[in-house]
Amino acid sequence: MKKYYGSADGLRTIACIGIVMMHVAENSTYSIQGYLYDTVIPSFTDFVFLFMMLSAFGMCCGYYNKMLSGKISLSEFYGRRFKKIFPFFAVLVLLDVVMSPSAGSFCEGFADLTLMFGFLPDPRSIAVIGVGWFLGLIFVFYICFPFFCVLIENGRRAWTVFGLSVVWHFMCLYYFGASRANVLYSACFFLAGGMIYLYREQIERWNKWAAAGLVLSAAVVYYVIGRNTAACLVLSAAFLIYAVSDQGKLLNNRITKFIGGISMELYLSHMVAFRLAEKLKLTSALGDGWEQYIFSVIIVLCGAAVFSLVLQKSLKKLGEKVSVTGRKITGQEER
Repeated sequence: MKKYYGSADGLRTIACIGIVMMHVAENSTYSIQGYLYDTVIPSFTDFVFLFMMLSAFGMCCGYYNKMLSGKISLSEFYGRRFKKIFPFFAVLVLLDVVMSPSAGSFCEGFADLTLMFGFLPDPRSIAVIGVGWFLGLIFVFYICFPFFCVLIENGRRAWTVFGLSVVWHFMCLYYFGASRANVLYSACFFLAGGMIYLYREQIERWNKWAAAGLVLSAAVVYYVIGRNTAACLVLSAAFLIYAVSDQGKLLNNRITKFIGGISMELYLSHMVAFRLAEKLKLTSALGDGWEQYIFSVIIVLCGAAVFSLVLQKSLKKLGEKVSVTGRKITGQEER
């Protein structure tokens, strides 16, 4: 029986809110200065690496043993992944194409709808649902997941592959010119999530305060030495280790469960909510200081949450109707 790590939802909540804060600041011209606004908030873009670790860890929790033991077929596995992410993303893509029709948006929309755009040289060049590059990367990871499970089947192999993935990362960074949207560039973060899964039982026995101290130390190092690969790896891993070692209310509560449960939908739709708020002048109603920035972040988060919930509910009802209709048609054919 797989174990549910509720604190992972807390990390998804932190990462999701942080990325929204970063994008609101990046796409606005508020007259705010200081270390927090100029350095800390822009660094929240690196929460995507934490999302990568969480994705690998979560997938291992759900499918690692099933995949290696053959208790789930590849058709079933890929079908579940496709059904989980495609309907919501497809609606966003179609809305974007309809709002800004052009030959370019049609091509980019086609690429998005196939979910295969993560194989492009630079998925971040796609403007239609621009933040969707991360979903493209995640889908590539899903495709590779059976092989991923084999790679981390035992500790020695996992550490060897992890070391090679770090070499690949620097090759991508300094020779091949690949970005974080490339699976080889980001493989070390996915593998780190998988390795934390392998050692989860030992990590669960950690003292939560020791794990919290690791997070604090890693954060200090991250900001002192700069946002490099090692700092991102250590900090993201420290966050996940803390979540595995502590299942207390700080990260595991109703709020984090709610936000964590729709974190991917919030991530994909928050820029849609921001553009709408911008058109309604809500992003400048209170001036251009901290009050307006905080208000804008709240408006975007709430707007994206409402949009996500309404769309999810609508898609669920549509799916149920299609399923019922399909059963009726099949029954008529059988008679």
